[in-house]
Amino acid sequence: MKKSGILNRHLAGALAELGHGDTVLVCDAGMPIPAGPRVVDLAFRAGVPAFAEVLDGLLAELVVEGGTAAREIRGANPEAALLLRESLPALELVAHEELKGLSASARLVVRTGEARPYANVLLRCGVFF
Repeated sequence: MKKSGILNRHLAGALAELGHGDTVLVCDAGMPIPAGPRVVDLAFRAGVPAFAEVLDGLLAELVVEGGTAAREIRGANPEAALLLRESLPALELVAHEELKGLSASARLVVRTGEARPYANVLLRCGVFF
């Protein structure tokens, strides 16, 4: 058994399959899940695991070139907005409806138990060299 890093076998396997340019939607419990991408649902109950915890774990495991979030996050969820600005210097903000449309092309969806609005981000994978 792994002693560090991501222990969830479904998530660890899905992350290992990602390549340059692939996108990962990290979303709250209320975000509509698009048909098509592989889904790893980590939601246990409202708020568990938190968006911040999942994002932190994913950023420790992935090379991320940038991200896209809903611009509505700034007013509706300033805590998550600050987290994303600090974690993803190349963060692009779009309308929530556009983010939902973009999420349809995600290779992987990671659903958190977050129960606050707009705690969603589409991460764009990079390469480590």
